[in-house]
Amino acid sequence: MKFHVNRDVFSEAVSFVVKLLPQRNPQPILAGVLIEAGEDGTLALSAFDYEASARTTIEATIDEPGTILVHGRLLNDIASRLPHAPIEVSTEDDGNVAVICGPARFALASMPVEEYPAIPEVTGESGLVPGEDFATAISQVAFAASRDDVTPVLTGVQLEVHDNQLSLVATDRYRVALRDINWDGSQSDAKALVPSRTLTEVGKTFSHGGNISVAFSGSGDREIIAFTAGNKTVTSLLIKGNFPPVRRLFPEQTGHYAVVSTSDLTEAVRRVALVLDRSAPLRFTFSQNEVTMDAAGGDQARASESVDATLTGGDEVTLGLNPQYLLDALGAVKSEFARITFTSSDNANKLSPILVTAQTSVDDAASDNFKYLLQPNLLLR
Repeated sequence: MKFHVNRDVFSEAVSFVVKLLPQRNPQPILAGVLIEAGEDGTLALSAFDYEASARTTIEATIDEPGTILVHGRLLNDIASRLPHAPIEVSTEDDGNVAVICGPARFALASMPVEEYPAIPEVTGESGLVPGEDFATAISQVAFAASRDDVTPVLTGVQLEVHDNQLSLVATDRYRVALRDINWDGSQSDAKALVPSRTLTEVGKTFSHGGNISVAFSGSGDREIIAFTAGNKTVTSLLIKGNFPPVRRLFPEQTGHYAVVSTSDLTEAVRRVALVLDRSAPLRFTFSQNEVTMDAAGGDQARASESVDATLTGGDEVTLGLNPQYLLDALGAVKSEFARITFTSSDNANKLSPILVTAQTSVDDAASDNFKYLLQPNLLLR
């Protein structure tokens, strides 16, 4: 095999396919990047670890068609540091792979292509979502997924298609994040539980790629979802199990709420939380014209601060919140103002969660369909 390719195009393609490879893989063969040089002048690069795959095609001058498998992260490190000149890649008589770029020359050990698993093929129904909206939705939801592998279903983001709407939902039991975006496709009723890490990389990769095609494929233990934009495709094996019915937790009545500047509250929470012991709740008191934060930590450290707020529909409210969880919500609303709604519960012995949504102004709610439900903490008197 032998081909010539633009240095920047090749480096970007290698970088894309290795992003989803795990840092440590028990099977060395899965650390490879498969490079296929076709007779039609197309160079395909792929990576697959049985759970997620990435594939892209680029143009190249193919002198001798063929297929090679080389260590992905090493190739990525080399490609990103090569001088700005055309790259020549070829197989040598001793079986190694030569990479030549200007004065730089590398010899890489080839890996056995015949032992590499077949890249998943996508054959199911698909639909289109706006790339920028999808990337934003992922950033607003994926952080709420659990990082504890003890309960695998909570480590994923649930994608739900219903008619012309795609919903993204994630929870770690203490909070729930939900975002709806437009869906255009033949598939009008589908669900897929996607690992949050994979979905986060999809959002970063395809954020400026125009429309993204989302396809549901496979069956049984090999159900997959595929995301395609331009010449790039990412597939992911779905998490098996039943995602909890968290939608029913969101309240219908939202008459008792406070509206506050997102940036002002964010900065104040970060300051006051500095004195808190790890995982301790921050005390919030929402009154008619302000929200006051109070914190007491070890070594008798204390802090307090107030931020302007507008309280509507009810009396003063005092509650304890995990400061980092609230900061996550404030970062996700992506609007100048945030609405914090105080919900009610039928269980008098259980604290009711707060609902965080976006506001375009003090008086007007945003229309981005983002919701974040957070369970308060018990406060020690």
